[in-house]
Amino acid sequence: MKYLITILFAIIAFASCKNKTQNNMTTTDNEKLVKQYFEHFNKHEWTKMANMYAETSEFKDPSLGQGIVKQTRQQIIDKYSELNKIFPDLHDQVIQTYPSGDKHIIVEFVSTGTASDNSKFELPICTILTIENGIITKDFSYFDNFNEEESKE
Repeated sequence: MKYLITILFAIIAFASCKNKTQNNMTTTDNEKLVKQYFEHFNKHEWTKMANMYAETSEFKDPSLGQGIVKQTRQQIIDKYSELNKIFPDLHDQVIQTYPSGDKHIIVEFVSTGTASDNSKFELPICTILTIENGIITKDFSYFDNFNEEESKE
């Protein structure tokens, strides 16, 4: 009987470790996807970046308005192409990624850029990405949308 309990305990422990390994593999895949995403962003490869999203994805982004907004890949390309015209050196520096389960990853980063009149911006952003089957389906970004002039009033 003692031998049977030991074997049963070993099977449970092995199964527990196997499940943790599977979750880590998914998280690793999501982290790789996020790394590739920001590489495309920083190289201004908007089409490659947009292709990492579902054909139509859900966004929460103060620059798009309130609530959830659906965007197509083409709309993503258009948005970042226009932003890149204003800020030719547009760049995101990832500070930290925080995996959350097997479908979500939180990314903390700082976006920077310089306009043609030499005005610069530096914006800390936190984004929650939902990744399903290797594709981003939701992109919920949080940042302070008030500029300095508005906060002085």
